[in-house]
Order: sequence, then C-alpha cells, then structure tokens
Amino acid sequence: MKRKEPVSNSSNPVAPKVYYPAFLNLKGTPILPSPSRGEGLGGGGTHVFYPAFLNLEGKRTVVVGGGEVAERKILALLKTGADITVISPEITKKIAKGKNKGKIKHICRRYRKSDLKNAFLVIAATDSPFINERVSKDAPCLVNVVDTPRLCNFIVPSTVNRGPLCIAISTSGISPAFSRSIRKELEKLYGPEFVNYLKSLKKIRTKAMKMICDKKKRGEFLKAIASEKMIEMLRTEGKRETKRVAVDLFRKIKVT
Repeated sequence: MKRKEPVSNSSNPVAPKVYYPAFLNLKGTPILPSPSRGEGLGGGGTHVFYPAFLNLEGKRTVVVGGGEVAERKILALLKTGADITVISPEITKKIAKGKNKGKIKHICRRYRKSDLKNAFLVIAATDSPFINERVSKDAPCLVNVVDTPRLCNFIVPSTVNRGPLCIAISTSGISPAFSRSIRKELEKLYGPEFVNYLKSLKKIRTKAMKMICDKKKRGEFLKAIASEKMIEMLRTEGKRETKRVAVDLFRKIKVT
C-alpha cells in the first residue's frame, strides 16, 4: 500500500504526512455490526478486512483508557496529528507528559456515551470487558477494541516503518503473534538504509516530473529507480552507490 506525500521544494520543505494504518470491516455498513450476528472472528469465521491508511490530522480521536495499552495506541496516534482526547480516571506518566505539552486532552473520569460525540475514530483500551463492549456499541464511527476483533469495525495491523515507507501486516485478527513474526522478517529485509534512499527518491522524482517532458521516458525512469534491481543494489552496495546510479540514469534520460 502506498501513502501519498505532499510535494515540497528545497527552499520550503514539508514534512511527509503520517497516516494511520487500519484494516476496515466494510461488510454491510461502515458502522460496527452487532456481535450477536456472528460476524468476524467472534462468529467462528474470518472476515476480510479492507486495508487503508487514514488521514487523522485534526480529526477528533477518542481513546477510552489510560493504562499501558492505551499509552501505546496514543503514542502511535500522536504522530498523525490527530486531535486526541483520553477518557480515564488515571493515566500513565507518558500520557500525562503529552497532556502537559498540550498534545492530548484528558477528561479525568469514567467513560460516558456523550464522550464519543463528533468522534471520527475511537479506541477502547480499558481493563474492563464491560466498558470496552459499551464503547463498541455506542461508537457511531470507526471503533477498535483492543484484542477483541469481534467488537471492532477496524483493526490495527502490525507495521514496519522506515521513514515514509510503511508496510502493514494483518492476519485479520487470527494471530497477532504471526503478524509480529512476519514483521520481524520484513524489518530485516527493509532495513534503515531505505529511509534515506526514499528521501533521495522523492527529490529525484520531483525533478523528473518537472524536467523529463516525454511522458513515456518519464514513466520508464520512475519505474527504473524503484525497480527490484535498484532495491537489491541498495541492500548489497549501499545507499550512496544506488543514489549515484539513479542520478546517472536521470541525466542520461534528460539529455536524450
């Protein structure tokens, strides 16, 4: 899955927008189906989820719960620019730190249905199955209940993050442990060297879009610099050599 990035120039660089990876349950309606219908994993079957990257920037996002699990969810959400509200009588030190910096709103009490008003996305991460199920039923929007796929209309995949590259892995809730195993393999396959190469790739692509007028040649060039051959070169010969080859290829196509 690809994530869009805003195009920037060198004099006014723009940080790439961070999207939130999610696998959506779109069966019937975007609103959570009743668990009693036997859909999803709770009904003995495997639901097919739709992979997406959500733009949460400025959108009201409610996290019910203030413990370590909620903390992990909040730390991921903070990267997206979401408007985060935490509902919990108690919160961890890291959540409190975010609150003190003005990055998180904290309502220090137990959950109420009215807390979900105008929410775009909700995460239930309390230690009470009863409260989590209440949140699931009350939510008129995207809702995730941690470790309970049958109460979710979206699930959060395991991810490999390399700067602007994000690879999402999911077993549709069957085995998070298996997803983590695949993630570890992919982390080795796509190492830290991809971060800087993708930054270089972005600059080269921006130049190509402006300076290679022939549409066919431009398309061939863009495919070439993102080919399996270039990826393998990045792994075996490193970022500098791979970038040099990409720049040389750009010059040749630009001249011809």
